[in-house]
Amino acid sequence: MVGRDFGGGDPAVVVGSERWSSEIMNGNSIRLMEAEYVRRYHRHEAGDNQHRCSSALVKHIKAPVHLVWSLVRSFDQPQKYKPFVSRCCVVEGDHNIGSVREVNVKSGLPATTSTERLEFVDENEHILRVKILGGDHRLRNYSSITTVHPEVVEGRPGTLVIESFVVDVPDGNTKDETCYFVEALLKCNLKSLADVSEHLAGQHQVQPLR
Repeated sequence: MVGRDFGGGDPAVVVGSERWSSEIMNGNSIRLMEAEYVRRYHRHEAGDNQHRCSSALVKHIKAPVHLVWSLVRSFDQPQKYKPFVSRCCVVEGDHNIGSVREVNVKSGLPATTSTERLEFVDENEHILRVKILGGDHRLRNYSSITTVHPEVVEGRPGTLVIESFVVDVPDGNTKDETCYFVEALLKCNLKSLADVSEHLAGQHQVQPLR
């Protein structure tokens, strides 16, 4: 599945892994570098493809990579940029690999809590992998990988963010329905991440590259 959010600002591009090659060959918006990042860093555990769905979203942000990474890396404070999170408490660990957090979700979504574990983090390569352990929702065996990469956006230091996921398809739902729901949530998160990052970058008066 390949889609594009035509809302305001730089859209998030949704990429199904099986479509990377054809999209690149067709010269569409998915660039070779993005495909290489997905191939290199966004590898999820194999499972029953008939009952799982996966996708990846790409977001270009007009803020330097260190600033964006500081928000993504805040395992104890996802509410800094995730609009659907009202509260978070780390119940196990020291915010590093193996740490577990309890997240409270704002009303309006079909969930109120989520228990999540930090599976992997690489501070140098800017990679974060999180797995959902439980909660009162239907996202079973959900795992996400977020990577943050430096780039130049309109002559200034910018950031390419890629977030991929894999999740079981709940009984009574189709792959497309499940992917659409998760992608909608992640698009909101990435748009908020861009808004917060770019606001902070404006406060720090990021200078153009020369």
